[in-house]
Amino acid sequence: MTTPLRRDAARNRELIVVAARGLVAEGTALQLNDVARRVGVGVGTVYRHFPTAEALLETVAAPSLEALAAYGEEALADTDPWRAFETFLMRTLETQVTDPSLAPVTAAASDALTRTTELKELLRSTGAALLDNARSAGAVRSDVEQGDLVPLMCGIAHAVDVRGPAPAERVDTARRYLATLLAGLRDRPRPV
Repeated sequence: MTTPLRRDAARNRELIVVAARGLVAEGTALQLNDVARRVGVGVGTVYRHFPTAEALLETVAAPSLEALAAYGEEALADTDPWRAFETFLMRTLETQVTDPSLAPVTAAASDALTRTTELKELLRSTGAALLDNARSAGAVRSDVEQGDLVPLMCGIAHAVDVRGPAPAERVDTARRYLATLLAGLRDRPRPV
């Protein structure tokens, strides 16, 4: 059982997360000393809440990972395999291009927090199940493998970054690129 934080400690923790989120959004490498300066607390206070920058970054990314897990549950309940697959990929991509903390956390080979590992595994298994369902229904080409999805989605997110649209245009650009990718993944009868 976890002991609840004192009110001042809980407030400091939240301020630390908000400051870290701001630094990540600015594209600044997350350093615990920088977070402490921004919040106006000693670095020891930051370390008491987050022993590493990775743990803090994963905490910043946690709301997006949790939201994607919830989207995944909704998609798995959808009776239309193509729509479920398409919607999950769209929401995943929208999150990728709007939350700069997500890419480094999902790309990390190891995790600082157990919950991050659980969420990443849940998202991988959800994506695999949705792909299997869509393939079984004949909606996705049979040669598309689970291992193809992450690089393809990362490729789209990278293409959006390279194109450099204004933040308001990032989601629209990502949607256009994903629509093109999905058209290529869709299984269509071949002309004879």
